[in-house]
This record gives sequence, structure tokens and C-alpha cells, in this order.
Amino acid sequence: MQVETQVSASRRPSLGVRLAETKGRPSGFDYLRISLAIAVVAMHGTITTGGEAADFAAWVTPLRPLLRAILPMFFALSGFLVAGSLERCRTLVSFLGLRIIRIYPALAVEVLLSAFIIGLSITTVPVRTYLTSPEFYRYLLNITGDIHYLLPGVFTNNPFPNTVNAQLWTVPYELGCYVTIAGLALIGVVKRPYLAPAAAIGISVLHLGYRLIEHHGGSLYMLGGIPGTLLIVSFLVGISLYLYRERVSWDGRLFGVAAIASAVLLVVTGGEYPAVLLLGYVTVWLGLTDYRRLAIIRGADLSYGVYLYGFVIQQLFAFLFPQFRYWWASILVCVPCALLFAAGSWNLIEKPALKLRRPLMKLEAMLFHASGRPFWQKKIPPEDAAGAREV
Repeated sequence: MQVETQVSASRRPSLGVRLAETKGRPSGFDYLRISLAIAVVAMHGTITTGGEAADFAAWVTPLRPLLRAILPMFFALSGFLVAGSLERCRTLVSFLGLRIIRIYPALAVEVLLSAFIIGLSITTVPVRTYLTSPEFYRYLLNITGDIHYLLPGVFTNNPFPNTVNAQLWTVPYELGCYVTIAGLALIGVVKRPYLAPAAAIGISVLHLGYRLIEHHGGSLYMLGGIPGTLLIVSFLVGISLYLYRERVSWDGRLFGVAAIASAVLLVVTGGEYPAVLLLGYVTVWLGLTDYRRLAIIRGADLSYGVYLYGFVIQQLFAFLFPQFRYWWASILVCVPCALLFAAGSWNLIEKPALKLRRPLMKLEAMLFHASGRPFWQKKIPPEDAAGAREV
């Protein structure tokens, strides 16, 4: 009996048990989201104040593994949480609808503010030329996820010129993640969880093969961040960890090994491929911590707003105050500004948009009554069907 107790005490809880212990809302994910968003702004302090030369200098410092880990962790976090949303949704209508109302309203407002307020205020070309320029209309396509960076006559003399919001480059990959998980859902990923890690490994192998062919077997060394395709892989790793949450331990020792190994791999040529798999565990382990919530994360999610507005605010800072074009000055000024804009975005745009959940849920309820089961289930036993409809 004593031996049994000792074994039980030494056993680490699974990710699923830990998630249940925190009632499905650990504060670690909230802290991680805002920390990663602020890290993105900090990372861009060099390129917006010193241009590509300064950016090059940052990527070859010992900070390289940390810089390369930021976006994969962002996408792994998203994958873990979105997989939970998928499991709770009964139709693809509600699942994709929730993703749309979370992404598009804030994105649309940011694009319109950049084009009509910031752009019009500082452009060096006549207003009529600005408003009739093909670049202006192409920039508005950012609302749809078709990303463009140039507004006529805007930031032309900045250290990183002719780019309004470079951070939007990840939006198509984020949309690609949602298409990927929707496709996996249709072929039964909830009932066949092995599909998610198989897809992650398969995409990694195919992308590595593509890069080897592209470089004719030569160097795969990348100066900057992780290739966009591996962000989708990171998302799939997050999904995989959620689906296998009852089988994977929430273990500080595993976290330490994964963190050290991924840091080493992110320096090695081609090491980003296994690194993104390990970073998924690092991300989820941190996310499942549950420290007391401070005001910055209590009742609001500012991470998306910081992510959306950070770069354009930094470009505006470099434009307005050329005498303060230092990376540290950009961080000190632009991070608080980004948080203020994010708070406005959350309270005026994002939070009100979430009220659209109600009509979505009503539509889902209608579809659920019609089909008799969630879209990812084969069949609900008759004795459980009535109860399931009441949830």
C-alpha cells in the first residue's frame, strides 16, 4: 500500500489532468499570449530603427534561438486552444464562424486606420494621387488576408522603407491553419487523433525536401525567422498535444529538456524542423501554469491588438522622431502605445464582435438538431442524443 502511494505521488499529471485542475482556464496561456506579442514588438525594434543591417546584427547574436522561437510558440499555443474550440463546436459553421469573428473585425479596423488615417496624414504624394493609386487599393485587400505592405508615399524614408505593417505576413499562414484544421476535422481528426501528428511530420518532411531541392542540397541556413510553412507545423503540434493530452505528462523535467534541446537546434542549420516539435511542448507546459492573474490579462486579451498594431506604431515612431531611432527607444515608447491601441481594439472592436457568438450558436443548434450529432462524430447513441442536444 505504501509502495503504491509513493508511485502515485511520483507520477506526473497528464496535460489533460492539469487542464482539468485549472478548470480549463490556466492563466499561463494568457501570460504567454501577451508576452509573445510584446516580444514580437521588441524583436522589430531593430529593423524599424536601424533597417535590415541592424536586423542582421540581431539575428546573429546569442538571441537567435529566442527570436526564432517566438512565432512557432505563438502558433503552437493557438493550435492547442483552437483544438479545444473544435472539440466543443458541433458544426464547421460555428467553428469557422468563431475564427472569423475573432480575426477579421480587428484586422479590418487596423487596415482601415493605417490606410485612411495614418497614410493620409503622412503621405508625401497629393491626396488625390494617394486615393487613386493602385497601391492604395491593393493595401485594402489586407482585410481579406491578401497581404500587401505598401501605401503610396508612406514611410518612404524610414530605415525600413515602403512597408506599413510587415507583421501582417503571418495572416495568410494563420488562415491556412484554420483551413488545415477544418480539413482534418472533416476527415475525422477528433476520432483519429494520429492524423494531426502525421500531418505535422509529413509537412515538415515535404518542406525540408523542397528546400533541399531548391538549394540543390546546399546550405539551408536562414538569417531570419522560421519559414512560414513551419508555423503551420507548429499549429499542428499544438493540436496534437491537445488531442493526446491524456497521454502526455505535464512534467517540468521534460519541459527543461525540450527547452534546452530546441534552443540548440534553432542555432543549427535545418534544426528548426525538430525544434518546432519540441517548442510545442515547451509552449503547452508554460500555458498550463496557473499563477495569479494580474490586471494586464484579467478580463481582456490584448495580445492580438499588440500583434496587429505594434509594427505600424514602430514605423510611425521612426518617421516622427528620427533623432530617437534606437532599438531600445522604440521598445520603451512603442510597447506601451501598442498596449493602449490593443486595449482600445479589445474594448471597441474585438469584445463587441464576440457577441456574434450567440447567433452562431443558434445556427449551430439548428444544424445540430437537423443532423443529430456533431460533425466530427459518427453517431450518438439514442440514449445520449437528447442530453447532448441540451448542452
